[in-house]
Amino acid sequence: MSDLFENTARKADSYSAQDIEVLEGLEPVRRRPGMYIGGTDDRALHHLVAEVLDNAMDEAVAGHATRIDLELGVDGTIMVRDNGRGIPIDDHPKYPGKSALEVILTTLHSGGKFSNKVYETSGGLHGVGLSVVNALSDRLTVEVARERQLYVQHYSRGTPQGPLAKQGGTVNRRGTTVRFHPDAEIFGEAARFEPHRLYRMARSKAYLYRGVEIRWSCDPSLLPEDSATPAQETLHFPGGLLDYLNNALRDRKSLTRTPFAGQMEFPGGQGRAEWAVAWPDDDEGFSHTYCNTVPTPQGGTHEAGLRAALMRGIKGYAELTNNKRAGQITHDDVTGDACILLSVFIREPQFQGQTKDKLATPEAQRLVEAAVKDHFDHWLSGDLSSANALMERLVEKAEERARRKQSKEMARKSATRRLRLPGKLADCSRNAPEGTEIFLVEGDSAGGSAKQARNRETQAILPLRGKILNVASASVDKMKANQELNDLVLALGCGVGKDFSTDKLRYERVIIMTDADVDGAHIASLLMTFFYREMPGLIQQGHLYLALPPLYRISAGAKSVYARDDAHREELMAKTFKNRKVEISRFKGLGEMMPAQLRETTMDPSRRTLLRVVVPNVADPEERAESERTRSLVESLMGRKPELRFRFIQDNAKFVRADDIDV
Repeated sequence: MSDLFENTARKADSYSAQDIEVLEGLEPVRRRPGMYIGGTDDRALHHLVAEVLDNAMDEAVAGHATRIDLELGVDGTIMVRDNGRGIPIDDHPKYPGKSALEVILTTLHSGGKFSNKVYETSGGLHGVGLSVVNALSDRLTVEVARERQLYVQHYSRGTPQGPLAKQGGTVNRRGTTVRFHPDAEIFGEAARFEPHRLYRMARSKAYLYRGVEIRWSCDPSLLPEDSATPAQETLHFPGGLLDYLNNALRDRKSLTRTPFAGQMEFPGGQGRAEWAVAWPDDDEGFSHTYCNTVPTPQGGTHEAGLRAALMRGIKGYAELTNNKRAGQITHDDVTGDACILLSVFIREPQFQGQTKDKLATPEAQRLVEAAVKDHFDHWLSGDLSSANALMERLVEKAEERARRKQSKEMARKSATRRLRLPGKLADCSRNAPEGTEIFLVEGDSAGGSAKQARNRETQAILPLRGKILNVASASVDKMKANQELNDLVLALGCGVGKDFSTDKLRYERVIIMTDADVDGAHIASLLMTFFYREMPGLIQQGHLYLALPPLYRISAGAKSVYARDDAHREELMAKTFKNRKVEISRFKGLGEMMPAQLRETTMDPSRRTLLRVVVPNVADPEERAESERTRSLVESLMGRKPELRFRFIQDNAKFVRADDIDV
C-alpha cells in the first residue's frame, strides 16, 4: 500500500511546464469541435454548410451579391458560390507575405465583421465560420474572382497545400466559391449530407432576403425515389416572409382574412424587422425566427418583443371594444398556437453560444416591440371582422383554461383538508394558484405577525418550528419521519422527487421569510437545500423566492426608514440622515415587528423586494459545468462530510472581516 502512495506522489511531482499544451492555429478546432459547432453529430455536420452560406448571404444583404449557388456533389462535396466582391487576396498588413484570404481561412477570429465598416449587419459574427469549416474538412478549395482575375488555393484539414495561385486568362465574373468535403476523422465514415435539409436551408435564406436568388442543385442519385426535394431549383421570393407563410399554410384555414405581415426600418439606422403571423383554425402553429438570416430556433429577445407587441395590441383592442371577457387572456393564448415568422437585421447581435441558437441582444426586444405594435393596432382596426374572430377565439382559449383550473379545485381543496393544520397553515382564500404565494416563516411568533400582515385572498402562511432537517446529510427514514417537512410537502401539494409536478403546485410563489440574522440565514439555507435536493423543478421553473425583511428601523422626528443590513444602515445614515440625531432600533426577529411594519417592508407586493432563487440548468450544455459546481458546493457545505466544510472555512476565512461577525 505504501508503494502505491509513493508512486502516486512521484507522478504528481512530475507535473511541470512540459505538460502544458499550447494549441496553435486551427488545432483547437480539430481537438474540440464541439466548442465551435456544437458537436460532431448530424446537426453539426450541416452547420458547416450554414456557416459558408451565411457568409454568402452577408454579401447579399450588404447589397454586393444578387445570386448564390448551393450544390451538393455525389461524393458529399459542398459548393457555395456568390457573385459578391470576393474575399480580399492582397497581403494582410499584420501578416506580411500572407494573403488576407489565407488569414481568414487559417486564423480564428479573423474577418471583416467585427466592426460596421464592411458589413452593417451580418450573420457570421465570431470570425470563426470559414476557418472552422476549413479545419474540419479533409479538402477545401477556395476560388476568388476579383478584377477579372481568378485566384485559387487548396487546403486539407486547415493546412494550405500551396500558395494562393493566380490562374491564367481573364474571367467575366466576380465573387467567392468555396468547395469543401467534411473530414471523416471528425464526423465518421457514415456521415452524409441530407439533400432535403440543405434544400430547406437554401429556401429559408431566399425567403429571408427578397433581393437574392439562390440556385440549388444536387446529384439526382442522392435523392430517394419518392423525395419531394428537387434536384435543381432557382429560389427567389419577392414577397419575403409573407410568401414563406402562405406556402407553409397552403390550404389551411385561418381565423383572419389575411395574415398580419409587414416590415419596418428601426429608427436611427439600427436595422430592420420583417414579420408574418397567422392564427390557423386548427391551432397547429409554429415559430421560426431569424437574426441577420441566421435561424434562432430557441427564439430570444427579438421573439419576446414580437410576442409582447401582439399581447399589448390584443389587450388594447379589448379595451377599445369594451370586451371585459378578454381580461384573462395570456401571452400563451395569443401566440401559443400562432404561425410566427420573424426576421431581424441588427448590428452586432449577441447570441448565446457559437451556434447562435438564441438571440440575447437586449435592445432587440424594445426595437421589435415598438416596430410591430403600431402596425398591429392598425391591422386590427382595419379589419374588424378578422379582429373580432381572433378575439373570440382567444377568449375561448382563456375560458377553457379557466375551466380546466376549476376542475382541479376539488383536488386542491381535498389536499387542504388532508393537511389538518388549523393551528399552522393559514391558507389563502383564492382557489386558483395564479397570483397566490405561501410564506414559510420561522416560529409561531413570526407566523402570528405574518398572519395579521397578510392579504388573506392571495397570501398563505406556514410557520415552521426552528431549524428544519438538513436533507443533504439526513437519511431517508429521518426525512420521512420529520413532521415539519411532511407539513411543507403537503401544503405545497406538488410532491417530491420523481413525483414532483408543477401542475399540482398550489401556489404561484413559495417565499422563504426568515429573520435578517445569522440564524435566519441558516434556516433559509436549510430550506433552499431541501428544495434543491427534493424539488429542483420548483427552482428551475422560477417559483422559489427569498423575502428581504429589514434588520434596522431608523427614525428622526416623524421620518422612519428601514435598513436591510449594516451596510444599508450606514448608507442611509450618510444620505438620508446626514448630521441629524436619529434613533436606531434593531429587530431581533420578525416576531418583534408590528404587523403593519411587516406588511409595509416585507409582504406588500407593491413595496417589498424579493430575491428569486436560481440554479444552472443541467440540461443546457453551456450551463452544465456551472450546474456541477453548484451541486459540488451544496454537497461540500451541507453534505455528510464535515471535513469538506472545514476545508471551505479554512480556504475562505481570510475573506472574513471582524465587523462581519455578528456578536
